[in-house]
Amino acid sequence: MNDYLEYFLRLNSLNVNLGLGPISRLLDRLENPHETYRTVLIGGTNGKGSIAAMMASILCQDGLNVGLYTSPHLIDIRERIRVNGRMITLKELELCIGDVRKMVHEDVTYFEFLTALAFLYFNRLHIDVAVIEVGMGGRLDATNVVKPLVSVISNISIDHQLYLGNSLEAIAREKGGIIKRGGVCITASKQKRVIDVLREICLKRKAKLFRLGKDIKIHINRNGAFNYSGIGKNYRGLICPLKGRHQLENAALAIGAVEAMRTKCFEINDDAIYKGIRNTRWEGRLEVLRYEPIVLVDGAHNPAGISALCSALKTEFVYRRLILIFGVLNDKDYRAMLKKIVPMADLLIITRPKTERAMSSGKVASVLVRCNHKNIEVVENSLDALKRALSIADINDLICVTGSLYLIGEIKEAFLVHKDGNNKPDNHRLIY
Repeated sequence: MNDYLEYFLRLNSLNVNLGLGPISRLLDRLENPHETYRTVLIGGTNGKGSIAAMMASILCQDGLNVGLYTSPHLIDIRERIRVNGRMITLKELELCIGDVRKMVHEDVTYFEFLTALAFLYFNRLHIDVAVIEVGMGGRLDATNVVKPLVSVISNISIDHQLYLGNSLEAIAREKGGIIKRGGVCITASKQKRVIDVLREICLKRKAKLFRLGKDIKIHINRNGAFNYSGIGKNYRGLICPLKGRHQLENAALAIGAVEAMRTKCFEINDDAIYKGIRNTRWEGRLEVLRYEPIVLVDGAHNPAGISALCSALKTEFVYRRLILIFGVLNDKDYRAMLKKIVPMADLLIITRPKTERAMSSGKVASVLVRCNHKNIEVVENSLDALKRALSIADINDLICVTGSLYLIGEIKEAFLVHKDGNNKPDNHRLIY
């Protein structure tokens, strides 16, 4: 590993700087690469990455040169930075790290550095538009230096209270900070308190607000396809390969945002919408890694995400027993998460993701013991937890791994190593 990569990995990913000063000054020294292309900014509590992936897929199908910046990654940090579906190469990453490092004249966080790097890379590849996922919150997130054509706010629920506030209204104000003057906001939020905040922000900034369920509607057909009724157009028989009703709502937001882009000098054709949604790939969200038994991974990491997972388990899958592997980070409302999914599980295996932010598996298990759930096991290592689940599952069971995207990445990597027949770690991959 060269010096540039070592420098980058030494940046502490646990640090959070909610403020635009350092990233703005760094980008200014890099000659503001993010101002050389159009952008779409996607915030919210859940579904941001899926919406971003769908939008990027649609725009690529239209023949545009499209950058996609998302977080977090599952296995390889290069997953976060893509152009036309292709991850940044290791050599390109090294070159960009070196160039950004030269312009760092003050302390910046891992996320600020990576955001500047992505914006620089997109500039060098002469993209037409960048689809950008907000990291945390919105108003003070490093990504909010861009001036997007459209701002998408997927939904809003309680999460990251330490940084964003303890009420829905406070969190909505933070996430609504990505709405720009004269801009467009598309949202699936339904709570009156949230809508009131977003409407107030839009009125002050003379921005248009379009809501799923009011201005944008979907109808699910019996064959699993869905119809879309939107801002200016209707589409029938759309196919979304991502499982779960919530993904159809995410698809509707992506299409709504594309419709809004049409008013901003982009003429995206209808065929690109059909093909883009149908060809979307997004890992770690209701993703089946194997069958007989089914091994399902889902990155639900807050109560709202777990609710969507529970709904999908009831409607999208057929199985005899549910074996749940659960690991969570220490800043999450794990009690509420467990309360929703535990009643569905026949066996719970509590484990711990490999990150300093992970909650003790013993602490999680102690809550379940007090709830008198009898079938609980604690397996500290996530791969051992998977082996244990596979050893007791029969072909009609479903093993569900959830609670943290860090945990999902560990399980997916184990499957990739096994599939490739490679038991040695690849030193050229940046796994963080």
